[in-house]
Amino acid sequence: MSFGAGWLPELLTAVLASVLAITLHEAAHGYAALALGDDTAKRMGRLSLNPLRHVDRVGTILLPGFLLVTQLLTVGRVEFMFGWAKPVPVDVLNLRNPRQGMMLVAAAGPAMNFGLALLAGLLIHPVSAWVPLLSPDSLALFYRFLLLSILANLVLGLFNLLPIPPLDGGRIVAGLLPAPLALPYMRLERWGILIVLLAVFILPRVVDGFDPVGWALREVVADAFNLVLRLSGNGGGR
Repeated sequence: MSFGAGWLPELLTAVLASVLAITLHEAAHGYAALALGDDTAKRMGRLSLNPLRHVDRVGTILLPGFLLVTQLLTVGRVEFMFGWAKPVPVDVLNLRNPRQGMMLVAAAGPAMNFGLALLAGLLIHPVSAWVPLLSPDSLALFYRFLLLSILANLVLGLFNLLPIPPLDGGRIVAGLLPAPLALPYMRLERWGILIVLLAVFILPRVVDGFDPVGWALREVVADAFNLVLRLSGNGGGR
């Protein structure tokens, strides 16, 4: 995203797409837990589609805001963003089958994102039918929002499948491992955010040529983006 004349509408469009992706991702965890026997999120008022209920002061506001402002002021564009929402509380002991249930609760978030990405692709068709009714700028903004929604949901869903606790992929792996291995593996959770920051953002900037996670995400997201376009009847290359 460049810091030019049209940066504000593009920024707001990107923010809206990201907020919807994050909010529905967290809500999916809560609703999956409720269906599997745990009503903790409901009792704590976190079973909600209200984005404000999922805001984390550091992960949702301060860190993304700092990254946004510093990049716009230094390089004039946004090259990367990182942040997190307040996790929906889940009491694994309330789940009818704790190990299997925690896997399903964890998988619900990325599954929601992949479903939303496909929905955004399908919505391109009715928006195309509005061509005679909309100005070129409005039409371009609608298309931009849908494409950013596909991208935001794919990035969020795939990133969360990385096998690092406390990401969803880490919880899924823990459910697949035998109990003697799962317990020490889940102890990594206290260091999870630091591991992610180190592997995804710090090392690639201090070690020339080292960016395995970024490379994997870029390659996988590109293929997934084109797959969503094909599945939703919008062509797709590669």
